[in-house]
Amino acid sequence: MNLPNKLTVSRLVMAPLFFIAFYLPVWFGTKLDSISVVLLLVLYALTELSDLFDGIIARKHNLVTDLGKVMDPFADTFSRLTYFVCLAGVGIMPIWAFVIIMWREFSIVFLRMLMMGKGKAVAANIWGKSKAVLYAVSGLAGIVYVAFERMGENHDWMLWADPIVLVVFALAALASLASFLTYVSAIVRDGSLSHLSR
Repeated sequence: MNLPNKLTVSRLVMAPLFFIAFYLPVWFGTKLDSISVVLLLVLYALTELSDLFDGIIARKHNLVTDLGKVMDPFADTFSRLTYFVCLAGVGIMPIWAFVIIMWREFSIVFLRMLMMGKGKAVAANIWGKSKAVLYAVSGLAGIVYVAFERMGENHDWMLWADPIVLVVFALAALASLASFLTYVSAIVRDGSLSHLSR
């Protein structure tokens, strides 16, 4: 297995570790707040850096593989849905935003499988890239919110932080929906799936 694929696999490993780190204070008490916050920030940083560098290394050194093409978007979805499950579970991420994003991700997986069956890839577009950036930003915003909540005694900051975090999650859900609609529109125009037997 080459280095980019190893970095991709690392995200699949770090996602469950993130979930465990997130819920340590919930399961075992607030005495673990500090270690939970540190672990969350470290795991988030490592996850996002691995996502950045696996693609750069694969393209620069011609290490793009069929496994990597499939595993990379799966690892992205796996890790980011883990962030969002945690944040929705404690009421930081609106459940409607989570549901929109979850439905979009599962629908794209289905479309990718159909397109792979036709020997075609689902091409990236500006909304897809915006979605990826907003997923990362909203994930970080939620984690920072958790960090302040668990470490701070004065919660006056919530008065201005709450609407900001809400807007960030709303933008992520909007970009998610827009990217899905543009993918579907491109596939319909291409006619790649028009000959599927029904």
